[in-house]
Amino acid sequence: MAGFQSRADEARARQSGLKEGKSALARRAAQPPMQCPECGSLRIWRDGVRHTGHGDVQRWLCRDCGFRFSQTIVHGSVKPDVAGHILEGSNPGKNFAEVPILNANFSRNKTVENPSLPSGEDVASHGNSLVTIVGKDLNSLRHYNRERRVRVSEAEAKNLAEVKSQTGMGQREATTQTSADVKGKIVEFAWWMQKEGYAPSTITGRVYKIKRLANLGANLLDPESVKEVIARQTTWSNGAKKNATVSYSSFLKMLGLEWEAPRHKVPETLPFIPLESEIDALINGCGKKMACFLQGLKDTGADPGELARLEWTDVNYEAKSVTIRHPVKGHSPRVMPVSDAFLKRLNSMPKNEARIFRTVRGLQSNLNIQRRHIARNLSNPRMLKITFITFRHWKGTTEYHKTKDILHVKQLLGHKQIQSTMIYINLEAAIFTAESDEFTVRVAKTLNEACQLLEVGFEYVCDMEGAKLFRKRK
Repeated sequence: MAGFQSRADEARARQSGLKEGKSALARRAAQPPMQCPECGSLRIWRDGVRHTGHGDVQRWLCRDCGFRFSQTIVHGSVKPDVAGHILEGSNPGKNFAEVPILNANFSRNKTVENPSLPSGEDVASHGNSLVTIVGKDLNSLRHYNRERRVRVSEAEAKNLAEVKSQTGMGQREATTQTSADVKGKIVEFAWWMQKEGYAPSTITGRVYKIKRLANLGANLLDPESVKEVIARQTTWSNGAKKNATVSYSSFLKMLGLEWEAPRHKVPETLPFIPLESEIDALINGCGKKMACFLQGLKDTGADPGELARLEWTDVNYEAKSVTIRHPVKGHSPRVMPVSDAFLKRLNSMPKNEARIFRTVRGLQSNLNIQRRHIARNLSNPRMLKITFITFRHWKGTTEYHKTKDILHVKQLLGHKQIQSTMIYINLEAAIFTAESDEFTVRVAKTLNEACQLLEVGFEYVCDMEGAKLFRKRK
């Protein structure tokens, strides 16, 4: 053929031209439309890709009305995505110009008394030949609804138009509230808390609560709707409901709004305090890193978040102490003595990173697995109640029982308010009341004997007749 040396050259040229044509159409379809075909808004966002036999079609989402549509590749025109929307009844006369009406006499006939058609009756069921011809063409129109009332009065038509308009607006508002505004407000809420200086853990927890309320069907812009959703959660404890209320109060504060928050009284309960033998059994049954972390919690009584931020430079092997440089929850930085068992476990761990341990969330998941195996092997269900914070409660209780000095316990735990430490007085009274007050007494006359008694748990009492008295509870 002219211009080509062979049929193969002609086929390659034709295929190349098709590819260039498809790529040009794809580029044109990937361009955002000028406006939303539903409301005319210019706020158009990409919303996924639809795969077709002609290629990928970009989908778009209107941020104002929530209308979802796609743009065809063949003509580059906007094509609504009707699969995800409720099919609205169409206007029977919308495409009337497309209907071929031949030999029609458009003379005015007398109006019937009942202008509405019975439900399910064809338009072509009338005896008039003119109406029969037009009715057949109307029944063949695209999107024609056979249930539609064709001849209605002007007042009825106005009412139907208002109802349809209100229904469409309600659907668009609901779509916008769930798909666009809620996500944007939650992101704005997280950024607002970060600017206000909230802790990362607080931001994560409150954002999760707001998302949870939205997923349960609450309208975040309506406080009464949020109250109803919280009240319907029968499986939530009062503490969980209170946390959701506090989170939503912060959300309203960002919006500059106020509400009358529901009252959820959290009952005061005493935390679980295990035996020291149970704590030691849990430590010895865990892996190397987990056992080291638990031993550090037992020795220092630090918050899990504080010990998880511990770095290798914070450990003083000569003074047998660690420095808490990154306190949490308003605690004070402090230097804590540690045992030889903790330092020995530290020496067996690799020093690949600046931090000794990982995040608390990763450690918590490992603790749940290992604790379950240990509780099953020891046939002791009490082991399942031991958490990271349990070590802090145990340390505060035992220290107050030994010293009866609430100020010492306050400084040990890093509390800034004495009210936070007063709970350990009640814990000590509730746990050690049934304990026997009988002691084993030992006398040390030399320094070596005194050191041996201290190593096995004896406490120094006083000096008498040149000797030192020690005791240990039976």
